[in-house]
Amino acid sequence: MGLFVKEHSEPIFLHGLGEQAMFDFVAQYKSHNIKERFIIGGKSNVGNDATYFDGVTKATVSVLVINDTIVTSALAVARAKLDGFIAPSNKIVAPDFFEPLSFEALLEKGYIQKHTINMYDFDGLEREVITAANEALEIIDFSIEDSEEIPNSSQSSIQKTQIFSQHYYAFLSIPIVGRNLLGEEEYQRLKENLKPGELALLVINTQGFSFVSPEFIPQTTPEHLQVLQGGFPIALRDIDFYSFYEPSFTQEIPQYKDIKVLRIKSKGGLSLDQPMDIAISLPFKPSFFELDEHLFSFNFTLPNELFIENPEAALAKPEPLWVKIWRDRTVEISITVVYLLLLSVFFATQRKLTRYTTFVHISRAVSLVFVMCFIGFYAQGQLSVVNIYTLLLDLVDGFSIDVYLLDPVIFILWCFVFVSLFLVGRGLFCGWLCPFGAMQEIMAVIAKQLRIPQIKIKPQHHRYGQAVKYVLLLGLIASSFYSLTLAEKLAELEPFKTAVTLHFVRYWPFVLYAVILLVLSLKIHKVYCRYLCPLGAGLAIVGRFPLVKLLDRRAECGSPCQLCKQKQCGIDAIQSNGQIDYGECIQCLECVVTLNNSDMCKIDKYKKKKVPTRVKNLNSVSA
Repeated sequence: MGLFVKEHSEPIFLHGLGEQAMFDFVAQYKSHNIKERFIIGGKSNVGNDATYFDGVTKATVSVLVINDTIVTSALAVARAKLDGFIAPSNKIVAPDFFEPLSFEALLEKGYIQKHTINMYDFDGLEREVITAANEALEIIDFSIEDSEEIPNSSQSSIQKTQIFSQHYYAFLSIPIVGRNLLGEEEYQRLKENLKPGELALLVINTQGFSFVSPEFIPQTTPEHLQVLQGGFPIALRDIDFYSFYEPSFTQEIPQYKDIKVLRIKSKGGLSLDQPMDIAISLPFKPSFFELDEHLFSFNFTLPNELFIENPEAALAKPEPLWVKIWRDRTVEISITVVYLLLLSVFFATQRKLTRYTTFVHISRAVSLVFVMCFIGFYAQGQLSVVNIYTLLLDLVDGFSIDVYLLDPVIFILWCFVFVSLFLVGRGLFCGWLCPFGAMQEIMAVIAKQLRIPQIKIKPQHHRYGQAVKYVLLLGLIASSFYSLTLAEKLAELEPFKTAVTLHFVRYWPFVLYAVILLVLSLKIHKVYCRYLCPLGAGLAIVGRFPLVKLLDRRAECGSPCQLCKQKQCGIDAIQSNGQIDYGECIQCLECVVTLNNSDMCKIDKYKKKKVPTRVKNLNSVSA
């Protein structure tokens, strides 16, 4: 009938596409039926019975989450407020399970339940309850006022064997019960009196205290009967099945005092295959002004052979949204996983591969283009600092992995990056998996080809600049614990959403900011990664001390040779002593390639020049 967005903190709509796109999507659901099958986006590979809604470009996962929220919530309301919306059960009554059985056989098999309340069930109960029972059935001939408890006399023992109340319960909705007791004609009449999903419970009182009072009004709820399941009461109402028809059965049943057929509505939520309680309630007065009731509860579970697995429930059970998303993105997932496997093999064998300079350079160039175009622009696999503080908040407030599974590429990348951080440091992500990092590096290649002069940051300024991103990271994390909405706004420090997610189609200040960073990359190698990236700072903290350090160094690196530090390491991750700072290194492998190439490494060149001189000097000494 109507729906609207009360509140949201979806960054794509808040700071990207604008809220109106979300409101327009939600408005499509108005006046539709919850029983419809909603399909978001294109009409390929689905039947004609579906209801199609336009999605929102660049916000596919968001609108799928919105659809899941609307449908699930509407179904919950329907089940609570409307008839005919039956909560799926794992089992349903077997419609074809039938064999001719007598009343005694149905009782013996447990298809009909017998509930007997004996006088010994009153042992230990409050004397007001016993008084109420005495008043209801004048079968106790001793005076409660004369004793605080039931006397232990032989006469009392005989009285304890007497029956206070006896009832039979039979769910006529079960074919083997209803058809055997009523016959086909009466059974069909019963079905005509019930709406889809409703159950019929036959209650027979044969002795003693009855589930209905003498003042009972047809089509109302029995005063002294309760049905409970899982601790929750189930609503009952008489359908007045015998108002114009005398009770008719195809076989002999016990002689009864009262007999009623009660309706249990579909929204009542009773599952016949689950344990349940049927209780006879005895009203009593704990004091002159109070009225209470004591429940004589009878717990039972109907036999398993009455039920079969519910195929419709399996279909009706909502499939987790993340499962659907993973299935629909199989191609993207497969390509991403293959790339990660190749990257793992490349890193594991880099000591051998870095001897082949051309191969490494080609592999690096292909990787940068692939990461920018496929993982970034196409698969939307740009990791963000938002992921870090969202995870921290979830660990505090309650973690649910389902939320993270909604984006399979992001989930796979984070799993891979988390493991690689401890193994080889942050460089595997920052140098080989970050789309915006790839953009900056491509800009550096362009600058080299165009011979654009580079700005060389002084060492002391470089160290201060590196610290900025750590300060920004701490500020973002602190703000997230104060207000997640504020933290998401501050996370616009990252140009990822503008450059990668929205392909620069955004409000101009955001585009200008991203473009400025890329233009600066023509003059300062990966300027954003080095000084501003809070995500890189977070990864650097975890990956500063990797278990495996694959970047080989020589004794001469740093002293006397400074070639890699001065010329090859664009991100300035080589210290003055020649050692690698794994907290800043992006593992571009240029230093290792240089080290393993005798035509490039100054140490090897120096040795080649020195060897003949040394040999000549030795020959002179000999002479």
